[in-house]
Amino acid sequence: GGSTLFGSGAIGGVISVETKDPADLLKAGRTTGARFRFGGASNGNLTSGTATVFGDWGAFDVLAFVGSRSMGSPLEDGDGNDILRSEIDADNLLLKFGFEPTADQRFELSLSYYEDEGITPPNANDEARLIGTPSNPANPVERSAEIFTTRLSWDYNPEGSDALDLSVLFYGNLLDISEDRISDGRRDDTEYDTYGFEIVNRSRFEVGIPVSLVYGFEAYRDTQTGTRDGADRIQFPDAEADTLGVFAEATFGVTETLDIIAGARFDSYERDVDDPSLADADDTFFSPRVGFSYRPNDNWQFFGNLAQAYRAPTLTELYNDGEHFVVALTPGLRGVNNFVPTPDLREEESIQGELGTRFETASFARPGDRLSFAANAYYAEVDNFIDTVVTNFVFPPGPPPATVFGTTFQRNVDAELWGIEAELDYDAGAWFAGLGLTLPRGQQTNGDPLGSIPQARITAPLGLRPHSDWEIGLRATFASGQSDVPTNSVAGEAYQLLDAFASWRPSAGAMDGIVLRAGIDNILNEQYTIFPNDLPQPGRTFRLSAVVEF
Repeated sequence: GGSTLFGSGAIGGVISVETKDPADLLKAGRTTGARFRFGGASNGNLTSGTATVFGDWGAFDVLAFVGSRSMGSPLEDGDGNDILRSEIDADNLLLKFGFEPTADQRFELSLSYYEDEGITPPNANDEARLIGTPSNPANPVERSAEIFTTRLSWDYNPEGSDALDLSVLFYGNLLDISEDRISDGRRDDTEYDTYGFEIVNRSRFEVGIPVSLVYGFEAYRDTQTGTRDGADRIQFPDAEADTLGVFAEATFGVTETLDIIAGARFDSYERDVDDPSLADADDTFFSPRVGFSYRPNDNWQFFGNLAQAYRAPTLTELYNDGEHFVVALTPGLRGVNNFVPTPDLREEESIQGELGTRFETASFARPGDRLSFAANAYYAEVDNFIDTVVTNFVFPPGPPPATVFGTTFQRNVDAELWGIEAELDYDAGAWFAGLGLTLPRGQQTNGDPLGSIPQARITAPLGLRPHSDWEIGLRATFASGQSDVPTNSVAGEAYQLLDAFASWRPSAGAMDGIVLRAGIDNILNEQYTIFPNDLPQPGRTFRLSAVVEF
C-alpha cells in the first residue's frame, strides 16, 4: 500500500508515469531535435502516427508532441467475428515548457489533451452481459471523450542545502464525455473534474545516524455533473468531494546495509451531493507504514513493508442512480437494470504486509551477461472492500410482463487478498530470456468468492540478437482459468497466447536514427477474454512501425 505518501486510491500501490523532457531525447551536442513515428496494424485496419519536436537552450526548454490513431474497421476476435463498437479513433497532444532561472530551481508547465470518438455501447459491458444476450442494436451511442490535463510545478533545491529540496505542484484534470444515442438523438453529457495543490519537501540530517525525511501537504477537489438533453441526470448527480492530507515519511540509515522506513499520513475528506434525498459523506483516515530494506552486498536486497491504506468511495459509487443498461431477453421481453445509490458506503481499509527480494549481477555465467531476479509475497486484510453486485432480473408471478427489472449496487464486504509475484531475466547479449509470474488470490472473509480477482498468469519472452542492430523473439503468455466467482457470475476461461517481435536499429551510416519494428500479436488466433472483463479480445494482428529521429 502507498497511502502514506499518496492517500486514497493507493491501497494496492502506486503507478508513476513520467513524460519525456528534451534532455531525454536530444542527441549529443544538439540543442534541437525531432522524432517521427508511423505505424499500422492489420486488425482493425489501424494506422497511427506521432510527431515530436523539442529543444533545450540552457535556461529554456520546450517539447511538443502530437499523435493520432485511426481505425478503418472494427477489431476481430480469434473466431473472426467483429468486436462490436471497437472502432475508436483517438488524438493526443502534449506541450511542455521548462524554465530554469538558476541552477537550483526549475519551473515547468505541462499541457496535455486526449480525445477519442466512435460508436460504443452505452455501458462498457453491454455487448456481453452475464445473461449472454447482446443489447438492443438501437441502443449504441456516438461517443466523444475529452481529457485535458494541466500541471504547473516549481522545484527548488539550493546547492549545498540538506534541509530544502522543495516541490510545489498545481494540477487540474478535466474529463468531458458526450453521448448521442443513435436511435433517437438523446444526448448525455458528463463532466468529472479534479483540481489539486501539493507541497512536498525533502530534508537530510543526522541524529547519530543519517535520516532522509519527506513530508508535505495536499488538497484537491473532485466535481461531477451530468445532464440528459440539458436537464439534470440522476444517473450522474451533481456532487463534489474535498480531500485534505498531511504526510511524512523518514528513512533511517541504521547501518550501511540496513534502512528502516517509517511514515504516516492523515486525511480528511467530504462528499457532498446536490440531492436532498441522498446523504453527504465525510470521514478521516490515518495511514501508518513501517518497512525495511537490507542490502548485504551490491547484488542482493531484501525488503518488507507493513502498511495501513485506504480508498474512499468515488462519487459515482456513492450516488449513481437511474438506468444502468437495457437488454432484449426474448422478443417482446426486455430487461432493465437500474443503479441503486449507496450513500452510506464506507471507505476500503486495509492492513497489508509484503516480503520480497531482488538480485542483480553482471558476468553471471559469462563475461558481459546480466542476470536479475525479483520476488515478493503479500497479504492484505481489507475491511469494507467495495464490491459491485449486478442482480438477476426478477420475474413477478402471474402473466409474463413486458419488462423485468434488476439492480446494480455497491456493497461493503470484508475480504482477504494475497499472492506472489516473481520475475527472472537473463541477457547474454546474443540471446535473452525471461519468466514472469503473477499469482493473485482473494476471497471474502466468510469464504465466499469475490468477483474481481484476476487470473494467475505466466509470461515467458525468448529472443535472439544475431547482430548488434537486430533483435527478434517470441513471448508466450499462459493464463489460468478463474472459476472461484460469485453465484450467477461468468467464470474466466484459461488461455494461451504467443506473440512475435523484431526490431532493426542501424547504428551507423545513412540509416542511423531509424528504427523499424514488426510484430505479430496472438499468432495462434486464440479466442479469449481477460477476467473479469467478458468482452472478447483481438485475434491475430500484424504490426509494423518506423521511427525516424533527427
